[in-house]
Amino acid sequence: MTQAPLANPAAPTAEDVHGFATLFARLAAGIESVVLGKPEVVRLALTALLAEGHILLEDVPGVGKTTLARTVAASVQGQWRRIQFTPDLLPSDVTGVTIFNQATRGFEFHPGPVFANIVIADEINRASPKTQSALLEVMEERTVTVDGVPHAVPRPFLVVATQNPVEMDGTYRLPEAQLDRFLMKLSVGYPTEAAEIDVLRGAAAGHNPDSLPPVTDTAVVGQLVALAQRVHVAEPLLAYTVRLAAATRNHPQVRVGVSPRGAIAITRAARVYALAAGRAYVVPEDLKALVEPVFAHRLLLSADAQVRGVTALDVLREAVETVAVPAPAAA
Repeated sequence: MTQAPLANPAAPTAEDVHGFATLFARLAAGIESVVLGKPEVVRLALTALLAEGHILLEDVPGVGKTTLARTVAASVQGQWRRIQFTPDLLPSDVTGVTIFNQATRGFEFHPGPVFANIVIADEINRASPKTQSALLEVMEERTVTVDGVPHAVPRPFLVVATQNPVEMDGTYRLPEAQLDRFLMKLSVGYPTEAAEIDVLRGAAAGHNPDSLPPVTDTAVVGQLVALAQRVHVAEPLLAYTVRLAAATRNHPQVRVGVSPRGAIAITRAARVYALAAGRAYVVPEDLKALVEPVFAHRLLLSADAQVRGVTALDVLREAVETVAVPAPAAA
Protein backbone atom coordinates (compact mmCIF):
# COMPACT_ATOMS: atom_id res chain seq x y z
CA MET A 1 0.00 0.00 0.00
CA THR A 2 1.40 3.35 -0.98
CA GLN A 3 2.08 5.61 1.97
CA ALA A 4 1.23 9.30 2.05
CA PRO A 5 4.25 11.43 1.17
CA LEU A 6 6.04 12.92 4.14
CA ALA A 7 5.46 16.61 4.69
CA ASN A 8 8.29 18.84 3.55
CA PRO A 9 9.75 20.85 6.45
CA ALA A 10 9.48 23.95 4.25
CA ALA A 11 5.80 24.84 4.44
CA PRO A 12 4.27 26.67 1.44
CA THR A 13 4.88 30.40 1.54
CA ALA A 14 2.08 32.96 1.30
CA GLU A 15 3.05 33.48 -2.34
CA ASP A 16 2.88 29.73 -2.98
CA VAL A 17 -0.56 29.50 -1.41
CA HIS A 18 -1.90 32.47 -3.35
CA GLY A 19 -0.52 31.12 -6.62
CA PHE A 20 -2.02 27.67 -6.01
CA ALA A 21 -5.44 29.02 -5.04
CA THR A 22 -5.49 31.39 -8.02
CA LEU A 23 -4.58 28.69 -10.53
CA PHE A 24 -7.01 26.23 -8.95
CA ALA A 25 -9.79 28.81 -9.31
CA ARG A 26 -8.88 29.44 -12.97
CA LEU A 27 -8.90 25.70 -13.69
CA ALA A 28 -12.27 25.31 -11.99
CA ALA A 29 -13.74 28.28 -13.87
CA GLY A 30 -12.56 26.90 -17.21
CA ILE A 31 -14.03 23.46 -16.54
CA GLU A 32 -17.28 24.95 -15.27
CA SER A 33 -17.66 26.80 -18.59
CA VAL A 34 -18.21 23.37 -20.16
CA VAL A 35 -19.54 21.31 -17.24
CA LEU A 36 -22.32 23.69 -16.25
CA GLY A 37 -24.00 23.91 -12.88
CA LYS A 38 -21.71 21.47 -11.04
CA PRO A 39 -19.12 23.60 -9.17
CA GLU A 40 -18.67 21.18 -6.26
CA VAL A 41 -18.15 18.16 -8.54
CA VAL A 42 -15.57 20.15 -10.53
CA ARG A 43 -13.78 21.22 -7.33
CA LEU A 44 -13.64 17.63 -6.08
CA ALA A 45 -12.40 16.32 -9.45
CA LEU A 46 -9.54 18.82 -9.43
CA THR A 47 -8.80 17.92 -5.82
CA ALA A 48 -8.46 14.27 -6.82
CA LEU A 49 -6.15 15.16 -9.73
CA LEU A 50 -3.82 17.23 -7.54
CA ALA A 51 -3.92 14.66 -4.72
CA GLU A 52 -2.82 12.00 -7.23
CA GLY A 53 -5.98 10.00 -6.70
CA HIS A 54 -8.57 8.41 -8.95
CA ILE A 55 -12.30 9.00 -9.40
CA LEU A 56 -15.24 6.63 -9.71
CA LEU A 57 -18.20 8.39 -11.34
CA GLU A 58 -21.49 6.59 -10.81
CA ASP A 59 -24.49 8.13 -12.52
CA VAL A 60 -27.13 7.62 -15.17
CA PRO A 61 -26.09 7.98 -18.83
CA GLY A 62 -25.91 11.38 -20.45
CA VAL A 63 -25.19 13.68 -17.50
CA GLY A 64 -21.63 14.59 -18.52
CA LYS A 65 -19.36 12.02 -16.86
CA THR A 66 -17.08 11.64 -19.88
CA THR A 67 -17.28 15.37 -20.64
CA LEU A 68 -16.00 16.15 -17.15
CA ALA A 69 -12.94 13.92 -17.59
CA ARG A 70 -12.18 15.26 -21.09
CA THR A 71 -12.51 18.85 -19.90
CA VAL A 72 -10.09 18.29 -17.01
CA ALA A 73 -7.59 16.86 -19.50
CA ALA A 74 -8.02 19.77 -21.90
CA SER A 75 -7.57 22.37 -19.17
CA VAL A 76 -4.11 21.01 -18.25
CA GLN A 77 -3.01 20.09 -21.79
CA GLY A 78 -3.01 16.45 -20.75
CA GLN A 79 -3.24 13.47 -23.05
CA TRP A 80 -6.44 11.50 -22.55
CA ARG A 81 -7.62 8.10 -23.68
CA ARG A 82 -11.01 6.47 -23.44
CA ILE A 83 -11.43 2.73 -22.90
CA GLN A 84 -14.89 1.29 -23.47
CA PHE A 85 -15.10 -1.66 -21.11
CA THR A 86 -17.02 -4.62 -22.53
CA PRO A 87 -17.26 -8.30 -21.54
CA ASP A 88 -14.80 -9.32 -24.28
CA LEU A 89 -12.14 -6.71 -23.39
CA LEU A 90 -8.80 -8.32 -22.49
CA PRO A 91 -6.22 -7.06 -19.96
CA SER A 92 -3.74 -6.55 -22.80
CA ASP A 93 -6.27 -4.24 -24.48
CA VAL A 94 -5.79 -1.96 -21.47
CA THR A 95 -2.11 -2.29 -20.61
CA GLY A 96 -0.51 -3.04 -23.99
CA VAL A 97 1.42 -6.00 -25.41
CA THR A 98 4.94 -7.10 -26.25
CA ILE A 99 5.32 -8.00 -29.94
CA PHE A 100 8.25 -9.63 -31.73
CA ASN A 101 9.71 -7.35 -34.41
CA GLN A 102 10.93 -9.37 -37.37
CA ALA A 103 13.14 -6.54 -38.62
CA THR A 104 15.06 -5.99 -35.38
CA ARG A 105 14.78 -9.61 -34.20
CA GLY A 106 13.69 -8.33 -30.81
CA PHE A 107 10.61 -7.79 -28.71
CA GLU A 108 8.99 -4.36 -28.60
CA PHE A 109 6.43 -3.07 -26.14
CA HIS A 110 3.33 -1.48 -27.65
CA PRO A 111 1.67 0.60 -24.91
CA GLY A 112 -2.06 0.37 -24.40
CA PRO A 113 -4.52 3.23 -23.82
CA VAL A 114 -3.69 3.31 -20.11
CA PHE A 115 -0.54 5.27 -21.03
CA ALA A 116 -2.10 8.73 -20.84
CA ASN A 117 -2.47 11.51 -18.29
CA ILE A 118 -6.19 10.95 -17.92
CA VAL A 119 -7.73 7.56 -18.65
CA ILE A 120 -11.51 7.31 -18.96
CA ALA A 121 -12.57 3.76 -18.07
CA ASP A 122 -16.12 3.87 -19.40
CA GLU A 123 -18.61 1.44 -17.82
CA ILE A 124 -15.83 -0.35 -15.97
CA ASN A 125 -18.25 -2.79 -14.37
CA ARG A 126 -19.11 -4.32 -17.77
CA ALA A 127 -15.66 -5.91 -18.12
CA SER A 128 -14.66 -9.20 -16.51
CA PRO A 129 -12.92 -9.12 -13.11
CA LYS A 130 -9.67 -10.19 -14.81
CA THR A 131 -9.74 -7.11 -17.05
CA GLN A 132 -10.80 -4.83 -14.21
CA SER A 133 -7.80 -6.02 -12.22
CA ALA A 134 -5.49 -4.85 -15.03
CA LEU A 135 -6.00 -1.35 -13.64
CA LEU A 136 -5.09 -2.24 -10.05
CA GLU A 137 -1.31 -2.02 -10.38
CA VAL A 138 -1.26 1.14 -12.49
CA MET A 139 -3.73 2.93 -10.20
CA GLU A 140 -1.58 2.25 -7.16
CA GLU A 141 1.99 2.19 -8.47
CA ARG A 142 1.75 4.31 -11.66
CA THR A 143 3.52 1.52 -13.52
CA VAL A 144 2.39 -1.34 -15.76
CA THR A 145 4.26 -4.64 -15.73
CA VAL A 146 4.08 -6.59 -19.00
CA ASP A 147 6.10 -9.81 -19.39
CA GLY A 148 7.97 -8.96 -16.20
CA VAL A 149 9.10 -5.53 -17.40
CA PRO A 150 7.71 -2.43 -15.61
CA HIS A 151 6.68 0.57 -17.69
CA ALA A 152 5.92 3.94 -16.08
CA VAL A 153 2.82 5.86 -17.15
CA PRO A 154 2.90 9.65 -17.71
CA ARG A 155 2.49 12.00 -14.77
CA PRO A 156 0.11 13.36 -13.69
CA PHE A 157 -2.00 10.23 -13.98
CA LEU A 158 -5.72 10.08 -13.27
CA VAL A 159 -8.16 7.24 -13.86
CA VAL A 160 -11.79 8.34 -14.18
CA ALA A 161 -13.94 5.22 -14.16
CA THR A 162 -17.66 5.41 -14.85
CA GLN A 163 -20.46 3.02 -14.11
CA ASN A 164 -24.22 3.28 -14.43
CA PRO A 165 -26.44 2.50 -11.43
CA VAL A 166 -29.09 1.13 -13.82
CA GLU A 167 -28.98 -1.59 -16.48
CA MET A 168 -27.00 -3.90 -14.22
CA ASP A 169 -27.57 -7.01 -16.39
CA GLY A 170 -24.27 -8.45 -17.59
CA THR A 171 -22.14 -6.40 -15.21
CA TYR A 172 -19.49 -7.40 -12.68
CA ARG A 173 -19.52 -5.54 -9.39
CA LEU A 174 -16.22 -3.92 -8.48
CA PRO A 175 -14.65 -5.76 -5.53
CA GLU A 176 -13.85 -3.89 -2.33
CA ALA A 177 -10.10 -4.09 -3.02
CA GLN A 178 -10.57 -2.15 -6.26
CA LEU A 179 -13.09 0.33 -4.84
CA ASP A 180 -10.56 1.15 -2.12
CA ARG A 181 -8.11 2.35 -4.77
CA PHE A 182 -10.41 5.14 -5.90
CA LEU A 183 -9.78 8.31 -3.95
CA MET A 184 -13.34 9.53 -4.48
CA LYS A 185 -16.70 8.33 -5.70
CA LEU A 186 -18.71 11.16 -7.24
CA SER A 187 -22.09 11.61 -8.86
CA VAL A 188 -22.64 14.38 -11.40
CA GLY A 189 -26.44 14.34 -11.17
CA TYR A 190 -29.02 16.06 -13.33
CA PRO A 191 -28.52 19.81 -13.87
CA THR A 192 -30.97 22.43 -12.71
CA GLU A 193 -33.43 23.77 -15.26
CA ALA A 194 -31.40 26.95 -15.80
CA ALA A 195 -28.15 24.98 -16.16
CA GLU A 196 -29.74 22.54 -18.61
CA ILE A 197 -30.94 25.43 -20.77
CA ASP A 198 -27.36 26.71 -20.78
CA VAL A 199 -26.19 23.21 -21.76
CA LEU A 200 -28.54 23.22 -24.75
CA ARG A 201 -27.44 26.71 -25.71
CA GLY A 202 -23.77 25.72 -25.46
CA ALA A 203 -24.28 22.51 -27.46
CA ALA A 204 -25.90 24.52 -30.23
CA ALA A 205 -22.94 26.92 -30.23
CA GLY A 206 -20.45 24.05 -30.44
CA HIS A 207 -19.05 24.41 -26.92
CA ASN A 208 -17.20 21.21 -25.97
CA PRO A 209 -13.99 20.11 -24.24
CA ASP A 210 -12.01 20.33 -27.48
CA SER A 211 -12.75 24.06 -27.74
CA LEU A 212 -11.60 24.79 -24.18
CA PRO A 213 -8.33 26.78 -24.08
CA PRO A 214 -5.78 25.21 -21.70
CA VAL A 215 -5.16 26.99 -18.43
CA THR A 216 -1.82 25.33 -17.64
CA ASP A 217 0.22 22.27 -18.56
CA THR A 218 1.14 18.94 -16.99
CA ALA A 219 4.55 20.20 -15.82
CA VAL A 220 2.88 22.88 -13.68
CA VAL A 221 0.37 20.32 -12.42
CA GLY A 222 3.31 18.27 -11.17
CA GLN A 223 4.56 21.33 -9.26
CA LEU A 224 1.12 21.83 -7.72
CA VAL A 225 1.05 18.19 -6.62
CA ALA A 226 4.44 18.59 -4.93
CA LEU A 227 3.33 21.84 -3.27
CA ALA A 228 0.21 20.21 -1.83
CA GLN A 229 2.32 17.52 -0.16
CA ARG A 230 3.95 20.24 1.96
CA VAL A 231 0.68 21.43 3.51
CA HIS A 232 0.68 21.06 7.30
CA VAL A 233 -1.69 18.64 9.02
CA ALA A 234 -1.58 19.03 12.80
CA GLU A 235 -1.26 15.93 14.98
CA PRO A 236 -4.73 16.41 16.54
CA LEU A 237 -6.23 16.39 13.03
CA LEU A 238 -4.40 13.18 12.18
CA ALA A 239 -5.92 11.67 15.32
CA TYR A 240 -9.33 13.07 14.33
CA THR A 241 -9.02 11.37 10.93
CA VAL A 242 -8.18 8.04 12.56
CA ARG A 243 -11.13 8.38 14.95
CA LEU A 244 -13.49 9.06 12.03
CA ALA A 245 -12.26 5.93 10.28
CA ALA A 246 -12.53 3.92 13.50
CA ALA A 247 -16.11 5.11 14.00
CA THR A 248 -17.06 3.42 10.73
CA ARG A 249 -15.26 0.19 11.66
CA ASN A 250 -17.03 -0.01 15.04
CA HIS A 251 -20.48 0.91 13.75
CA PRO A 252 -23.02 -1.89 14.33
CA GLN A 253 -24.47 -1.53 10.81
CA VAL A 254 -21.09 -1.82 9.06
CA ARG A 255 -19.39 -5.08 8.06
CA VAL A 256 -16.20 -3.47 6.69
CA GLY A 257 -15.22 0.05 7.64
CA VAL A 258 -12.74 2.56 6.24
CA SER A 259 -9.25 1.10 5.79
CA PRO A 260 -5.96 2.83 6.64
CA ARG A 261 -5.64 3.52 2.89
CA GLY A 262 -8.88 5.49 3.16
CA ALA A 263 -7.50 7.55 6.06
CA ILE A 264 -4.37 8.30 4.02
CA ALA A 265 -6.54 9.25 1.04
CA ILE A 266 -8.63 11.81 2.91
CA THR A 267 -5.47 13.39 4.36
CA ARG A 268 -3.96 13.77 0.89
CA ALA A 269 -7.18 15.26 -0.44
CA ALA A 270 -7.51 17.62 2.54
CA ARG A 271 -4.07 19.11 1.81
CA VAL A 272 -5.20 20.06 -1.70
CA TYR A 273 -8.58 21.26 -0.43
CA ALA A 274 -6.88 23.53 2.10
CA LEU A 275 -4.50 25.06 -0.46
CA ALA A 276 -7.37 25.69 -2.86
CA ALA A 277 -9.07 27.61 -0.04
CA GLY A 278 -5.95 29.75 0.45
CA ARG A 279 -4.48 28.02 3.50
CA ALA A 280 -1.16 26.27 4.10
CA TYR A 281 -2.72 24.11 6.82
CA VAL A 282 -5.69 21.75 7.12
CA VAL A 283 -8.68 22.53 9.33
CA PRO A 284 -11.45 20.15 10.49
CA GLU A 285 -13.88 21.61 7.96
CA ASP A 286 -11.65 20.34 5.12
CA LEU A 287 -11.92 16.79 6.43
CA LYS A 288 -15.67 17.08 7.02
CA ALA A 289 -16.22 18.29 3.45
CA LEU A 290 -14.34 15.27 2.09
CA VAL A 291 -15.73 12.53 4.34
CA GLU A 292 -18.60 11.52 2.06
CA PRO A 293 -16.81 11.49 -1.34
CA VAL A 294 -13.70 9.80 0.08
CA PHE A 295 -15.18 7.38 2.63
CA ALA A 296 -18.66 6.37 1.41
CA HIS A 297 -17.63 3.87 -1.26
CA ARG A 298 -15.24 2.16 1.15
CA LEU A 299 -17.99 1.03 3.53
CA LEU A 300 -19.60 -2.40 3.30
CA LEU A 301 -22.90 -2.37 5.18
CA SER A 302 -24.40 -5.33 6.99
CA ALA A 303 -27.39 -7.19 5.58
CA ASP A 304 -29.53 -5.81 8.41
CA ALA A 305 -28.57 -2.24 7.49
CA GLN A 306 -29.55 -2.81 3.86
CA VAL A 307 -32.93 -4.21 4.92
CA ARG A 308 -33.51 -1.22 7.20
CA GLY A 309 -32.60 1.21 4.43
CA VAL A 310 -29.48 2.51 6.19
CA THR A 311 -26.96 4.02 3.74
CA ALA A 312 -23.25 4.67 3.90
CA LEU A 313 -24.00 8.39 4.04
CA ASP A 314 -26.14 7.85 7.15
CA VAL A 315 -23.23 6.10 8.86
CA LEU A 316 -20.77 8.83 7.91
CA ARG A 317 -23.02 11.65 9.04
CA GLU A 318 -23.42 9.91 12.38
CA ALA A 319 -19.64 9.54 12.66
CA VAL A 320 -19.09 13.23 11.94
CA GLU A 321 -21.68 14.16 14.57
CA THR A 322 -20.33 11.87 17.28
CA VAL A 323 -16.54 12.13 16.89
CA ALA A 324 -15.20 15.10 18.84
CA VAL A 325 -13.52 17.82 16.74
CA PRO A 326 -10.11 18.99 18.00
CA ALA A 327 -10.19 22.38 19.71
CA PRO A 328 -8.78 25.24 17.62
CA ALA A 329 -5.99 25.86 20.12
CA ALA A 330 -4.90 22.22 19.90
CA ALA A 331 -5.09 22.01 16.10
